[in-house]
Amino acid sequence: MRLIFVHYVYEDRGSAQDLHNYAEIAKALGHEVVVYGPPDGKSSFRYSLDIRSDDAVIFIFEWTTEIQRGDHLDFVRLVGKVPRERRVIIDCDGKYNEAISVIGDYNHPDSAASRRWTDVCDSLSDKVYQPTLHPLRPNVRPFFFHAYNPAWEVPLDFSAKEYGMYYVGNNWFRWRPMQRVLQALEPIREQVGRIGMVGHGWDSPPPWTNPTLIEDAYRSDPGYLRRLNIEISPPIHFDQVIGCMGKGTFAPVIYRPLFNHLRFVTCRTFETPAANTIPLFGLDEAYVEEVYGERALELMLGGERPHEKILDILSRPEHYGEIVMEIRRHLAERHSYAMRVQELIDIVES
Repeated sequence: MRLIFVHYVYEDRGSAQDLHNYAEIAKALGHEVVVYGPPDGKSSFRYSLDIRSDDAVIFIFEWTTEIQRGDHLDFVRLVGKVPRERRVIIDCDGKYNEAISVIGDYNHPDSAASRRWTDVCDSLSDKVYQPTLHPLRPNVRPFFFHAYNPAWEVPLDFSAKEYGMYYVGNNWFRWRPMQRVLQALEPIREQVGRIGMVGHGWDSPPPWTNPTLIEDAYRSDPGYLRRLNIEISPPIHFDQVIGCMGKGTFAPVIYRPLFNHLRFVTCRTFETPAANTIPLFGLDEAYVEEVYGERALELMLGGERPHEKILDILSRPEHYGEIVMEIRRHLAERHSYAMRVQELIDIVES
C-alpha cells in the first residue's frame, strides 16, 4: 500500500522521528510512505505530489491543520482523488476534543477554536484516531501513532557519563513538570553532577512565541536554571536525539499537562528507553504501568522524598539498567513500527 502522510514537518521537533521510521519500516514490509508536498532534495523525507485513487491519505495533525507546502487547492486534490474511506486523521495534540484547560495548559483557547478544528477533521474523514487508549469522544478510536524501534537500542554503559541528568526536548508547556524534577534534585544538587538540557525555550523565549499564546506555553525561569548551574544547548535534529540523551545517567520523561490528562503517548515515550540512560518517569503511575509494564514503576519520580530515587539511580545504575532492558523487550514486543504499519493499513482497509 502507498501511504501519503500529510504533516507540517519540523525536523527538530514533533513527529519527525516517526515519519522517518514509518517510511523505512514500510519499505521493508513492501509498502511505501511519502510526505505530501513538492520534492525537496534537502529534506530528510521523501516528498511527492503524486496522488492515486488506491493510495491512503494519513492526516497527521499536531499544531495545525494547514498543509505545510500547499494550500486549500491541495486539500481539494487530496479529497478529490482519494475516497473518504481511505483517509485517516491522527490527532496527535488532542485538539479533536472540546476545549480543555488543565494546570495552565490547554488544547484550544475557546470552544469556537475547538469547533473549527473538529469541523476540518470531520470534513476530511470519518476515521479519527488519537495516541491514547482512553479517547474522550465516542467517535475517536485509539491508535498509538508513535512507536518503538529495537534498532535504536544503545548498549547501556554507565562507566563514563558526562552528565548526571540530560534532557532533550523543547519547552512547550513543560516548565511545570520540569520544575518538579529540578526541585526534587535540589537537595542533592552537588551529588548529581553536571545537568544538561537541550531544546528551545528553556533559557530564552522559543521562536514560536507570539501574543496569542498564554504565558504557560513558554514559561521558564532562566535565573533558577542558572542558580542550579544547568547547561542549556540549542535543539538538535531528530536523528541525534537518542544518542544525545545517552550523555546522562538518567533522563526525565515528562509531558505537558494536557498530554498527562489525555494519557497520550509521544515520540519521547519510546525514544528514551532505547538510549544509553535510565528513564525517570514524571508521569501518572497507571499510565507508566499501562505503557511500559509493571517493572517500570520502579523508575517513577514520586513520594515524599523523590531525591532519594535520584540518588539511588546514580549510585546503582546497573540495577536500574536491568529494568530498562525489560522495558525494551516489552516495547519491542508490543509497540514496534512494524506492528504500527500493519495497524494503520488495517485502519485504512476497515
